[in-house]
Amino acid sequence: MSGTLFVRKPFRYAFYNVALVLIGVNILVFLATSANRNLFVLLSMNPRLVVDYGYWWQVFTYQFVHGGLYHLAGNMIGLFFFGISVERRIGSREFLLFYLLSGTLSGALSLAAYVATGMWGIFLVGASGAVFSVLLAYATLYPTSVIYLWMVIPIPAPLLVLGYAGIETYLLVTGTKSGVAHATHLFGFAVAWAYFAIRFGVNPARAWFRR
Repeated sequence: MSGTLFVRKPFRYAFYNVALVLIGVNILVFLATSANRNLFVLLSMNPRLVVDYGYWWQVFTYQFVHGGLYHLAGNMIGLFFFGISVERRIGSREFLLFYLLSGTLSGALSLAAYVATGMWGIFLVGASGAVFSVLLAYATLYPTSVIYLWMVIPIPAPLLVLGYAGIETYLLVTGTKSGVAHATHLFGFAVAWAYFAIRFGVNPARAWFRR
């Protein structure tokens, strides 16, 4: 019981716009790694470098590295629109823990998958694992929210999560768009689901369908 109480002990609520700070950090890292290829390799996550050479920090740092401007923009737009709302609801300290832990665990699970399948040469970059976690958190905290896909098509937030999960699973299984980290996206969903269940005692599915 004491362990459960410790895990679920809430932080004192405060709002510091951590989501905007994270966006700023991602932009700065993008500029730095664009100017220095060695830094890009040092901060990206490569299974060979992690396992054989002990670059274990890459499991954390990969989430701040992006492969191009569009890659960066897509993730930061998602973090901006969904992250700020999630942060306002759960507070900045909780959001920072949730975001960084989601990104790191998504990276660790991806690393395990790459090692298990012999994908030693891949370089994993991007905040998408953490951003997918944020999307699931948004749908759980605001289950009646409607998101306009391409600013035209209205989709309930939970349905968008389920749709993305289905699409990512299909693309992963079929090998379509092999340059995209579909498994990391799915791990982001899984980590967020576990976080809400363990930390808050909330089943996202019940939040989505109770109405």
